[in-house]
Amino acid sequence: MKKAQVIVDQHFLVGDVDKRIFGSFIEHLGRAVYEGIYQPGSKFADEEGLRRDVLELVRQLQVPVVRYPGGNFVSGYHWEDGVGPKNQRPARVDPAWQVIETNEFGLNEFASWARKAQAEVMMAVNLGTRGPEDAKNILEYCNFREGTYYSDLRRKHGYEEPHNIKLWCMGNEMDGPWQMGHKTAEEYGRAAQETGRLMKMMDSSIETVACGSSNLEMPTFGSWEETVLEICYDQVDYLSLHQYYGNREDDTPDFLASSVGMDRFISSVVSICDCVKAKQRKKKQINLSFDEWNVWYHSNEADEKLPKWVKAPHQLEDIYNFEDALLVGSMLITLLRHADRVKIACLAQLVNVIAPIMTSDTGAWRQTIFYPFLYTSRYGRGTVLNTVVKAPVYESRTYGEASYLDAVLVWNQEQEELTMFAVNKDLEEDMEVSCDLRQFADYRIVEHQVLTHTDLKAVNTEENPDEVTVRPGSGARLEEGKLTAVLGKHSWQMIRMARNAR
Repeated sequence: MKKAQVIVDQHFLVGDVDKRIFGSFIEHLGRAVYEGIYQPGSKFADEEGLRRDVLELVRQLQVPVVRYPGGNFVSGYHWEDGVGPKNQRPARVDPAWQVIETNEFGLNEFASWARKAQAEVMMAVNLGTRGPEDAKNILEYCNFREGTYYSDLRRKHGYEEPHNIKLWCMGNEMDGPWQMGHKTAEEYGRAAQETGRLMKMMDSSIETVACGSSNLEMPTFGSWEETVLEICYDQVDYLSLHQYYGNREDDTPDFLASSVGMDRFISSVVSICDCVKAKQRKKKQINLSFDEWNVWYHSNEADEKLPKWVKAPHQLEDIYNFEDALLVGSMLITLLRHADRVKIACLAQLVNVIAPIMTSDTGAWRQTIFYPFLYTSRYGRGTVLNTVVKAPVYESRTYGEASYLDAVLVWNQEQEELTMFAVNKDLEEDMEVSCDLRQFADYRIVEHQVLTHTDLKAVNTEENPDEVTVRPGSGARLEEGKLTAVLGKHSWQMIRMARNAR
C-alpha cells in the first residue's frame, strides 16, 4: 500500500473561497435550454414551462451563478429576438452550431429560471457581430428600473423589477477563428476597453470579464492575454480561462494527470496578469474566471453525423463514466487550490450538453460527474488551507510527473468545519494518507463519502441512474489530532470534520 502525507497549518492560508467558483453554464446549444431547463407541455413543467425536476437537481448542486447565453452562440446573438411576445419572436439561424434558434426562450425567461434555481445570472454580450452600443442597451434593459426606453420596454414585456445583473462577460473566445466576429488581440482589446468603459458608465456596480485564450493550446496563448490586458486593464475585473479534457487515447493515468495541466494553466495566466499589473504600475489585481471547464470528448464522433439547421438536436451529449468523475473531482480540487485568484468558475455545461444532469420526457438523472461537484459545492466553502501533498508520483505521457494524490483542505470557520477532498489516482493500490491536525484537536469526523467503482468506464443511465454514486466511507480516523485514512484505489473521497460541541 502506498503512503502519503498531507501537511496543513491553520495560519498558512491560500484564500477565501468565492462561492461563484461553483458556477455553471447554460448556452443555447443542443438540448441545454429546450428539453433541458425549459419544456412546456412536459409533465415536469411549471406554469412558465420550466422543468421542476431539473430545478430541484440544480438547487441540490447549490450553483450560485450561471453563465448565459453562450458560448459561441452569443457572438451572433440579438438579445432583442428573445424578449417580448413569444408569437412575435423570429426564428434565426445560428451559424456557430449550425442549428435554428426559435427564440421561444430568452433573457427574461432565463432570469426567471435563475431566480427559481437560486442562482445569479452571469450575462454575456455579443462582441462578435455587435459591440458597445448593444452592450449598453442590454444593460439598460436589465438593470435600470424605469423611465428610459429599454427599462420601460422590459416593463412592457411584463417584468416590472430590474434583473440587476452584476456580472458581465464581454464576448466569448474572441481569439478563436471559429468565432463569429473573430478578432485579433488588439481588435478585441479595444472592443473590450470601450465596452467595459461604456457599461460601467451606465452602472458602476457591475463587474466585467474579458476573454482570455480559448484554451491553452492556442498558438497565441500568452501573447493574447498580455496584449488584451495592456489595452483594457482598467475596464475589466476578471480574465477568462477555458479548457476541456478528454481520454481520447484511452490512457487513464495520463487522462487523470490533466489536473496537472489545469494547475499550470492557471499559474501561467496569473503570472501574465501580474506582469501587466507591474508593467503598468497598477494597484488593481486582475482575478480569474475559469468560466468553461469540464471533460468533453465522448460526443465528438456522434456530433459529426448530426443533421444541420434543425432545432435543439442531441448535441454534445457526453455520457460520463466513472473515470470522468475522478478527473472532475481533481479539477475541483485544483480550482480550490487557486482560490486566491480564481474567483469564478463555470462547469460547462449544466443540463444535457456536456452536463452533470440529463433529461428525457420521462425524467431527469444524475451523471457520474454530478457527485464530486455536489459535495465540493456544498462543503468546499470557507478558507482554503495551503495544502502540501507529499505522495508517490508517476510519469504521465502528456504532463510529465504527476502525483498519485490530489488533495485540499477547506476550513469553514463560521460553521467550525474542516473538509478534506482527495482523489487517489492509483489504478492498482490503495493509499494510506496521514495529516497532522493537532491544531484541530477538538474536531471529529462527521461524514466520509466515497465515489468509486470496479469499472472505470461505468456510467449512469436513466434505467440505472445509481450505478456510480457516493457511498459512506470507512477507514478514516481522527485520534489525538492525527487524521489517518485509507483511500481506496481510483477513488474520490470527502472527509468532513466538525468541532465537538462545547
